[in-house]
Amino acid sequence: MSKGILVLENGDVFEGVSVGANTTRVGELCFNTGMTGYQELFTDPSYYGQMLVMTSNHIGNYGTLAADEENKKTSIFGMICREFADKPSRFKSTKSLHDYFTAHNVPAIKDVDTRKLVQIIRKQGAMNAIISSETDNVEELKKQLAAAPKMKGQELSSKVCTSEVYELGNPQGNYRIAVYDYGIKTNILNNFVQRDCFLKVFPAKTPLSEVLAWNPQGIFLSNGPGDPASMDYAVTATKEILEKNIPIFGICLGQQILALAAGAKTYKLHYGHRGLNHPVKNIINNTSEITSQNHGFGVDGESLKSLSNVEVTHINLNDETIEGIRIKDKKAFSVQYHPESSPGPHDSGYLFDEFLASL
Repeated sequence: MSKGILVLENGDVFEGVSVGANTTRVGELCFNTGMTGYQELFTDPSYYGQMLVMTSNHIGNYGTLAADEENKKTSIFGMICREFADKPSRFKSTKSLHDYFTAHNVPAIKDVDTRKLVQIIRKQGAMNAIISSETDNVEELKKQLAAAPKMKGQELSSKVCTSEVYELGNPQGNYRIAVYDYGIKTNILNNFVQRDCFLKVFPAKTPLSEVLAWNPQGIFLSNGPGDPASMDYAVTATKEILEKNIPIFGICLGQQILALAAGAKTYKLHYGHRGLNHPVKNIINNTSEITSQNHGFGVDGESLKSLSNVEVTHINLNDETIEGIRIKDKKAFSVQYHPESSPGPHDSGYLFDEFLASL
């Protein structure tokens, strides 16, 4: 195995062993606290442009399986872990995680002090980093890193969304839902199909007129990567949907788009929320949910105070950030977390039912 090196924007350097593709990539460094479901995370389009630090000690134990993918493409730009299993123990596994990374040209390194790395991110915030198994020339890597753009201000949804319109589900189903794909996960679509929905999925920048020509009962705004404030096209379309009183349900980036359309602001979180164990309080019925999360931006709570028609429905019990909103005079609501899980707990699946009940 070859040497792998990780250089952070703050100048810190970590050395490890390469367990992925022989390449060099730059991305935003973030961490996930989940104990399992790594393949679902690696293929979640919301991670596009990011280097993922896995806080679970053992990665790769159960290999990979096509059924576990949330997208056919691997989204992460790099993976960092402490211990890595070269040989998978699951008999159904089609290939090792090392072979999977190599096939998808993803650099990855093991034998890194991930506890120290996470402490740096928590204290100093999300930052860019560069991984390489091609060179250990730190000064050259720092030059490449300095030239890379920040995550704030980047529009990435159009880079990961579908390029073609497609349909899913039973054409004779009870519900007809149009989906704006900003980087959607497969299990979100599965949750709708399992509830007898007929879906038509549209690329992120599809004109609303084309979506409405399909005559949907409701419109779904998906998760995805990048800075929501850079997505004027999505905000404009959502404003028009609200004006037409068409029911809306948004998840993650979809919540941020809905909030911007309602007049609120979004902001970059210090280090983001990524994991399968985040506690959220449902303010409406005074219950709690353990949730799956993956976002680096959030809705600015202060900006909501002047909006009389927007109600906060969920808050994060760790830091009291906004986890859910609804538009009072419209059939429109959203959550910041991932009720479809995959991976994660299933506490929040009721939100799909609430959306369909509003149609």
